[in-house]
Amino acid sequence: MTAGEKAKAKGEQIEGKTKEAVGNATGNDRMAAEGRVEKSTGDARAAKEKAKDVFKR
Repeated sequence: MTAGEKAKAKGEQIEGKTKEAVGNATGNDRMAAEGRVEKSTGDARAAKEKAKDVFKR
């Protein structure tokens, strides 16, 4: 996994998790849903990069 893509994926995961927590704490369902989407995007990006690494070897 390239360092830039890995950092981007981790950043999306952290940002999504934070948004979800804030949304749940404040009762803002929309923000919580956006957080879940961002976290899922980060998870998918990380999985894609790991798959690319497997096929490089």
